[in-house]
Amino acid sequence: MLSLPLMSETITYGACCFCNSENITKVFTAKDYTVSKTEFEIWHCNNCTGRFTQHVPDQQSIGAYYQSVDYVSHSDTKKGFINRLYHLVRKYTLQSKRKLVIQASGVAKGSLLDIGAGTGAFANEMKVAGWQVTALEPDETARQNAFNNYQLNLLAPETIYRLPGSSYDVITLWHVLEHVHDLHGYFTAFQKLLKPGGILLVAVPNYSSYDAEVYQQYWAAYDVPRHLYHFSPECMRQLAAQHGFNILSYKPMWFDSFYVSMLSEQYKNGKGNLFAAFNTGLASNRRAMKDVKKCSSVIYVMRKAG
Repeated sequence: MLSLPLMSETITYGACCFCNSENITKVFTAKDYTVSKTEFEIWHCNNCTGRFTQHVPDQQSIGAYYQSVDYVSHSDTKKGFINRLYHLVRKYTLQSKRKLVIQASGVAKGSLLDIGAGTGAFANEMKVAGWQVTALEPDETARQNAFNNYQLNLLAPETIYRLPGSSYDVITLWHVLEHVHDLHGYFTAFQKLLKPGGILLVAVPNYSSYDAEVYQQYWAAYDVPRHLYHFSPECMRQLAAQHGFNILSYKPMWFDSFYVSMLSEQYKNGKGNLFAAFNTGLASNRRAMKDVKKCSSVIYVMRKAG
């Protein structure tokens, strides 16, 4: 049974955790459908447009909320139709990510830091392609799965503060930044760790997408309390600039709208409606074809300013 954190172990924001503005308002309450079944408030910053989960467990307490066999990023489970679909699509997405790394960096075989490596699938993809890979992952089960599956030795996340400077051509975070308690400290580390001209690739859900608009508090990519932050492209632009990064381009993650919509249908209606989920995902992608910043999840390609 999940041992819930005490109130003294939760974080309550009096100002925006992105820009420190006090012009913040509650949007709605969302439920943790994966583990605890408890509800958490989501707040909006009227200055930078960022959103964040209020009263979240602190870094020492959050681990309990990841302990589920259904949390595919750690367990690699193929249980259930949605998780089987996730694995079916993953081979294609891994290849797409590898090609993006090479194209964005202009480096065929370089050094890469993958943060929040999960069970190591992407780190292994880059290693097989000839890259020197360092990978960080907080969850012990995921690290063990990475070793069992790929013979990868993933490091604890606090290692990021001890890595040598100017060491990496590319740093990647695939649906990870929304989980990181030390948001600004990580950006400071990115500045230190990247080589001159190095590339930062950050993929996060986009709450300003059409599927998020449809499902509101049932939108699966809010994923409270594991997702501490909820990004819009404008919020990410301001956050990147605050830490000396320029966004070079925005890339879509087309499959996410369908995956998230299928989960959201379950949360909203108590069962999966594949037809409704497909239609919502398709409608979301159609809007994103006109403006990639409307995609359900966006990859931000960044470079250190100057």
